[in-house]
Amino acid sequence: MTSDAASMDVLRTRVERALGAFVERQLPASGDPDFQPLRTAAEDLLAGGKRLRPAFCYWGWRGAGGADGPGIFTAAASLELLQASALVHDDVMDKSDLRRGMPAAHRRFEALHEKEGWHGSAPQFGEGAAILLGNLLLIWSGEMWRTSGLPRESLEAAQPVHDHMRTELMCGQYLDLLEQAHGENTFDSALRVALYKSGKYSVEQPLRLGLALAARELAPWMDELCTGYGRRVGIAFQLRDDILGVFGDPAQTGKPAGDDLREGKRTMLVARTLAAASPGEAATVRRLLGDPGLDEDGVTTLRGVIEGTGALSACEDLIGDYLGEALDALGRAPVTEEARAALKDLAIAATSRTT
Repeated sequence: MTSDAASMDVLRTRVERALGAFVERQLPASGDPDFQPLRTAAEDLLAGGKRLRPAFCYWGWRGAGGADGPGIFTAAASLELLQASALVHDDVMDKSDLRRGMPAAHRRFEALHEKEGWHGSAPQFGEGAAILLGNLLLIWSGEMWRTSGLPRESLEAAQPVHDHMRTELMCGQYLDLLEQAHGENTFDSALRVALYKSGKYSVEQPLRLGLALAARELAPWMDELCTGYGRRVGIAFQLRDDILGVFGDPAQTGKPAGDDLREGKRTMLVARTLAAASPGEAATVRRLLGDPGLDEDGVTTLRGVIEGTGALSACEDLIGDYLGEALDALGRAPVTEEARAALKDLAIAATSRTT
């Protein structure tokens, strides 16, 4: 690939092309019209996204000496189906209304039920259909991975990483629910959720997948790169997501302002706030956090406490620290200069994003 062809835009195009072709084969437009809402919901969800997970996988592959070809783009693109599955289920659990500026999957199926005047509960139908869509996307992610066209030996070598990544994702989602149920969190527990809910399967494991696919046996330096670089970028990625969940611009994030506050997410931002808050401020946070009817004034109040306690600044500093440590680890890894430059750019993009 030329440097132009290695750009994120071109990589994104190759991933989207692979995704489009795969979904086209799964639910053909000429098939049973009852399945069309599933197809449309899947296509709309897959049309958005930053494609960071496929990018980390691809550059892991290139960093370990893998050559370009359609197989690696297809295998990497399968991670977008895994991500889409997680998003659909996450929105059901959080009762979110929007995803990427559109109705969340369960809301669009609920609206379909209401529009058609079907029997039974529209919300129950919406949630049930969304859960099935999420399961379908999870199944498809495994199928797309297995049928990517990469050598059987490569896929077999990377399969344990693939299996472990999916298990970690589900455990991370459970930890997120558990933290909300506990009602209070510590710095350590917030970091654990950040790592398992998103950090590992967003950066560390996609990178490890690419390395394992190319090398078929991970060398010590590859494990060091995955933990020293990938894990730190992954945590910083989730910390940025936590900040955007409170302070992000809805026009860019595609979700209502302060949605994480309404959902009662027990993030590092919240843990830092409560640790530094006065008794009165802490009481305000505990009263408002997790209120599904939290209005704009309530969001503004919580934002003020978070900023006033220095929690926002502390989390920004943490992101900077993790990014710096990650880039130091990347600098020590014996990857090609092209891969090093791309992974550096990806780390910066993942931790400084606004969406």
